[in-house]
Amino acid sequence: MVALSGNFVISANVVVADSVFKRFKGLMGRKSLVDGESLLIKNCPSVHSFFMKIPIDVVSISSDWTVLGVEVLRPWRIAKHYKGTAHILEMAAGSARVKTGDPLEFRKSEEAR
Repeated sequence: MVALSGNFVISANVVVADSVFKRFKGLMGRKSLVDGESLLIKNCPSVHSFFMKIPIDVVSISSDWTVLGVEVLRPWRIAKHYKGTAHILEMAAGSARVKTGDPLEFRKSEEAR
């Protein structure tokens, strides 16, 4: 899956955490993330980085897929809660090229071309 803001691709490889196990595991244990790789956690108002080894960018998203906030979350921290957060996109630290108010869209990779 691809994440876009307008015509700009912000993540070319979005994995959806669509099971209890994937949501629980998240990015724990990862030693790195490459630019363009991300994890979308639907129906999730907040996240933490307990047991993580790397810092990540956390993008808080509303139910209408608008960016509510972006922060860098270091290991062993709790992310800031933005009122109205419905979904979270986790990315490599420094790679979230969006800002508050930006609309997001998620498409299957073939549709984004």
